[in-house]
Amino acid sequence: MLNFKNISLRRGELLLFSGLSFIIHKGQKVGVTGANGTGKSSLFAMIRNIIHSDEGELSMPQGIEIAHVAQETPAIAGKAIDYVIDGDRSLRTLQAQLVDAELANDGVKQADIHVRLDDVGGYTAQSRASQLMDGLGFLVTDEKRPVMEFSGGWRMRLNLAQALMCRSDMLLLDEPTNHLDLDAVIWLQNWLIRYPGTLLLISHDRDFLDAIADHIMHIEQNTAQIYTGNYTVFERLRAEKLAQQQAAYEQQQKEIVHIQSFIDRFRVKATKAKQAQSRIKTLERMNFIAQAHVDSPFNFSFKDPGKIPNQLLILESAAIGYPDKTILEDVDLFITPGDRIGLLGKNGAGKSTLVKCLAGDIEPLSGIRQGADALDIGYFAQHQLEQLRLEESPLWHLQHLDPLANEKELRNFLGGFNFVGDKALAPVKPFSGGEKARLVLAILVYQNPNLLLLDEPTNHLDLEMRHALSMALQDYQGALVVVSHDRHLIRSVTDKLIFVDEGAVQVFSGDLDDYQHWVEDKKSIVSASEFVPEEGVSRKDQRRLDAEKRKQLKPLRDALSKVERAVDSFHQEQTEIEQALSDAEIYQASQKEQLKKLLKRKGELDLLVEEAENQWLRVTEEMEQFETQLVD
Repeated sequence: MLNFKNISLRRGELLLFSGLSFIIHKGQKVGVTGANGTGKSSLFAMIRNIIHSDEGELSMPQGIEIAHVAQETPAIAGKAIDYVIDGDRSLRTLQAQLVDAELANDGVKQADIHVRLDDVGGYTAQSRASQLMDGLGFLVTDEKRPVMEFSGGWRMRLNLAQALMCRSDMLLLDEPTNHLDLDAVIWLQNWLIRYPGTLLLISHDRDFLDAIADHIMHIEQNTAQIYTGNYTVFERLRAEKLAQQQAAYEQQQKEIVHIQSFIDRFRVKATKAKQAQSRIKTLERMNFIAQAHVDSPFNFSFKDPGKIPNQLLILESAAIGYPDKTILEDVDLFITPGDRIGLLGKNGAGKSTLVKCLAGDIEPLSGIRQGADALDIGYFAQHQLEQLRLEESPLWHLQHLDPLANEKELRNFLGGFNFVGDKALAPVKPFSGGEKARLVLAILVYQNPNLLLLDEPTNHLDLEMRHALSMALQDYQGALVVVSHDRHLIRSVTDKLIFVDEGAVQVFSGDLDDYQHWVEDKKSIVSASEFVPEEGVSRKDQRRLDAEKRKQLKPLRDALSKVERAVDSFHQEQTEIEQALSDAEIYQASQKEQLKKLLKRKGELDLLVEEAENQWLRVTEEMEQFETQLVD
């Protein structure tokens, strides 16, 4: 149990928390949400005993093992897989003790340590680490590569794998999907669903939170409140709470106006002075209700791009890559007005390379790339954050684009991206990653292109900005190609999925749920076979055999998906009924019939959940047996 009692915390002059009190129970999976800068990461730092509160008390069980993702990765020459195994600190301690016992020639101690190593899964550590690395997108050949050879994004994946390797009681994850592709996000989601410990997860990915979290902790106005349910349930409950708060606020304002009117009319009259003084004291004693405020700080949209050629951009029989390596071959892609394309595929498959070719950053190695005369491309990629002029302001960047523009109009435009007041005039250098991403997006929107190419545009963006971007893209009149691990964004703004895999680019016939099943099927086969191709089978034939195996598994996967959706639906209805039963008004005599209905339905749901969960276990066991047979 994690117990925060009346915590207050300042960082410099900034007050983050005041009177913060909540309890997180063992085994809960808590999604932590709130605008950037509200103190989510500071909350994690307090749990890890890195910083301490100014007031109040934080208590948790003694000896609890807490895992988190390191923000820095040492540039060491050690093997990547050994770095991941280092996350199992108990294992490493036992291994060090075994070396000492061997040097001391202490057979009894050696035997005892071997038993303890078996108890902690020490002899399966290599396999567990391999599976973690595979799930996060590493190749088998990456396991023996030195850590120092990996780029920043891949080092963060190593840090994540190391945190997952730890046999922790509590896991703290701060935006773990930022450096992942969609395949790895799906794998991580399923891993976290099965994680047996207590999970605190900071994320701005709605689908990710919905699938994993059973509670949401929302931080705002220097405090936090915990809601039961996933993110979708939280949004509904919070909207209802804010609506009730707003209604109470408006009612109180009417009462205040009425009391003040009486005071103003009769304060000077001797016959009414006593009553007027009484009402003044009533006002002074009143606990004022704050007006509900949920307005987003972001408000922007794309203008009509004007002329849109009938054929914006064509790739025909194109080979795409670099002089020393061809990544994609025989690519045919025709982008027309109104196209809204989402690119799918694992990291390294060539999605970003394809987008670079579409943008004109690289030319096809062979074949045709032809853009219309009136083609106007807007291209967002992470490297563009590094191309901002760090000593200049957001306003300067727009004035550089449009020197004749009115300053007031430019500042109003920047205000839609929450660059208001002095922030619009401040140098970019100290901006956070999210602020820099917002500025690049602002520059992109201002240019009003007729073809948008977005490569992971939501990295570092909070939920409010992601929602604003999604709404703006839904109304965008041009063509769109987007790469994103944010499934909510892809669902919201695209209507066509293209799959990039093994050097080919082809239309994906299903939806995102089908793609998730495909990824899960592929991972389960690879995990079961321990990454070893069948003897005497070529890579091409191996892929065909794996495809046949996935096809055979599909009915079971579909059955599992169906029962999981049923369980989620039942759990959501249970949460709604529990909320209704927690309302004191339901126990009044006038609500007797409604109370009976709720209690009856609650009993029915308990039976339905038990039956569905038993069915889930049966299907899962069938799948495990089937996969074992496939491997054998």
